Amino acid sequence: MVWNKTVCIVTIRAHAQISLKALQHNLQRVRQLASGAEIMCVIKANAYGHGLLQVAEVLADADALAVANLDEASRLRSHLANKIPDKKIVILQGVLTQDELTFVCKQNLDIVVHNEQQLQLIEDAQFLSSTPLSVWLKVDTGMHRLGFSPDKVDGVVSRLQQCSHDVTIRMMSHFANADDPSDPLTENQFILFSQVTAQYEFQKSIANSAGIAGVIDCSMDWVRPGIMLYGVNPFIGMEQENIDLLPVMTLSATVISIQQRTKGDAIGYGGTWVCPEDMPIAVISIGYGDGYPRHAETDTPVLVNGNRCPLVGRVSMDMICVDVREAGLVKIGDEVILWGNGLPVEVVAHHSNTIAYELLCKVTPRVLREYT
Repeated sequence: MVWNKTVCIVTIRAHAQISLKALQHNLQRVRQLASGAEIMCVIKANAYGHGLLQVAEVLADADALAVANLDEASRLRSHLANKIPDKKIVILQGVLTQDELTFVCKQNLDIVVHNEQQLQLIEDAQFLSSTPLSVWLKVDTGMHRLGFSPDKVDGVVSRLQQCSHDVTIRMMSHFANADDPSDPLTENQFILFSQVTAQYEFQKSIANSAGIAGVIDCSMDWVRPGIMLYGVNPFIGMEQENIDLLPVMTLSATVISIQQRTKGDAIGYGGTWVCPEDMPIAVISIGYGDGYPRHAETDTPVLVNGNRCPLVGRVSMDMICVDVREAGLVKIGDEVILWGNGLPVEVVAHHSNTIAYELLCKVTPRVLREYT
């Protein structure tokens, strides 16, 4: 077989269109809501499935970019080295070893310090005597996941200030239930954080996406938008038009078959859904192998020619089946929107007993991402 004489024409059957204009719009909404605070854009987990490096370039004029771990930070610093070499990059999980701390200092990365071991690493790092280090001291105000308890904060600050090297300190905490505006814990956490940090002139941050758009003003010096940057409303049971966000990802696939089924025909694995009458079923080229949720229930909507049509039967690895009785004329090759423009990802998440964060993050590499 002579491969160089072979012509291969590939039709992409599942793709995610990433709107950079929508991303910029959502960042502007953060600026409008954040009361003049500096903005740390959270782009961990491959920018919530949207593409770490591509999203970072669009959000480059934010005051800082935040990632989860050193691997993400290293990739980001390397990518931005020739464009924005001094961009502030914050590692939200901090470091675990002296080697990691050394790398952080060489690459001028910020780290969150949330436990005793990390504090000890900084105290023991003799090489830091001539190297500045920027840390974000994390206070546990009610999330109970990471951070120093309020009663230990003064001692931690004192130890950082006594280090023989140049350590810049900022302070942060994280809301646990801010996605539920009726939950009093959010205001209680904000009050506690304000009290614990009141005596310090360090910059402070507590507001995530729900905090930024919430009912209390908790912007402080820095805000940390995450999910709202990608056009998802951060509140439980609400869709994006409520706070004027635009969906950044539109996930779509293609009609690859139209089956004219008869009353009583069972559709898909397990025969869990049966045709109530003679009817057309469209087979769509996407499944859980692409990141579409395996547990999406029957009646989960998709958009076929702009019409909401219900998913029927089980989601397969590469395909789903859709009732297109109300879709008008449907033909092979038609585009089907799974979420995005016209169909908020929150709706699909609700029908799948999960959250929009998970759906966006789970879009797999075989789905082509197109940046427009």
